[in-house]
Order: sequence, then structure tokens, then C-alpha cells
Amino acid sequence: MFDAIAARYDLLNHLLSAGIDRSWRTRAIRSLQLTGSECVLDLCTGTGDLAIAAVRAQPSAARVVGVDFSGAMLRVGDRKLHERQLSGRVAMVQGDAAHVPIADKTIDAVTIGFGIRNVQDMNAVCAELHRVMKPGGRLAILEFAVPTVPVFGALYGWYVGRVLPRIGRAVSRSDSAYAYLPASISAFATPDEFVKILRRAGFADISPIHLALGSVILYTARKETRG
Repeated sequence: MFDAIAARYDLLNHLLSAGIDRSWRTRAIRSLQLTGSECVLDLCTGTGDLAIAAVRAQPSAARVVGVDFSGAMLRVGDRKLHERQLSGRVAMVQGDAAHVPIADKTIDAVTIGFGIRNVQDMNAVCAELHRVMKPGGRLAILEFAVPTVPVFGALYGWYVGRVLPRIGRAVSRSDSAYAYLPASISAFATPDEFVKILRRAGFADISPIHLALGSVILYTARKETRG
């Protein structure tokens, strides 16, 4: 499914969020408190927007490894890196989020942008994140949520359930991808449930930060220095 929409994925992200998705990524990278020397893992990297944000930040990551299951998404990301002359600082790797091809305790920080709800076993993936991170490493996960603000929640439900799939189908020419999106959002863990998953994986100082009236959550956390 993701291979099928890779060519138009970035356009749809910016269109369907009215461009606000860029500010969400900036906020996520800022939460990592980078100093310029870190190696960052961007899991479920897709076409690499969050990885690119990490190496363009001030201060930036020294290097980013982007891992994704979709080869077509990674090829789009590689083209973007080449165009921006960032290929030397971001490596795109095809791999499984539940079996990350990275050694234990080698990563300073981890990001995931709107990909954690797509994995089959969130507990296994969060345990993998904890495994690859150095003690004291920081985590930033952006994910959609169902807002609880009464009026906005109803408007959001109408937009995601009715408007978004039609635009998505028209632009991507995929019948399944943008019907899947609202279904995956409603099926994903609530913020409280996902915080518990992160805590079971061993993370501390977990904070769900509500953005866009609660339709997007930035989850920040830290691996304890004794980990």
C-alpha cells in the first residue's frame, strides 16, 4: 500500500494538513535537545521528512539512519536527500521496525513520525527502540489521535472520515490507502494507553504533548541513564 502511494505521499501530507505537518516535525526535533554530535534513528522514516528535519535543525544531528519497510518510500527519500546534498548525513535502510538492524546502545535519539500506529506489534517495536538507544537517549514520536474537544472532535471526525479519503483517493489514485488512514487512527491506542506501552518498554519521563487541539500527539521520553 505504501509503495503504491510513495510518489504522491509528500504532496498529500502537506495538502491534507494544510502545511502544518512541517511545524510538528520541527517541534519533535526540538524536543530531542540536539547538540550537533548525535546519531539519530528515524524509524518508519517513509520519504525521510523527519530525518531531513533532524540534519537541518540548529543544532542538528550529526548523522541520521532512516529505516522503513517500503522500498518505494525509501527511493523517494533517497532522491530528496540527493537533491538537498544530504546523502552523506542520512542513510536510508530497508528494514523491519520490530527487528531494527542496529546494534545495542548505539543510538543517541529516536524519532518516529506518524508510523507507530502502522506496526504490527507496538510492544515489540518500543522494546527495540529501548534496545538500540544509549542510556540517557531521547525519544520523540508524532502520531495522530482522536481529539476529545467536543465541537472540534466532531468536525475532525467528519474531515478524516469523509473529506480526507476522497482527496487522498483523487491525488494518490489508491482506493485503499486513504480509507486505511481514518481506520488506523481510530484503532490506535489512546494517549494514556500508549504511555503505558512506553513505560513497559523501559522509558521514563514520558510526556504526551497535545498539538492541533489534540488531533496530533507528540510523545517525548527518555531512556534512563542506568539502562
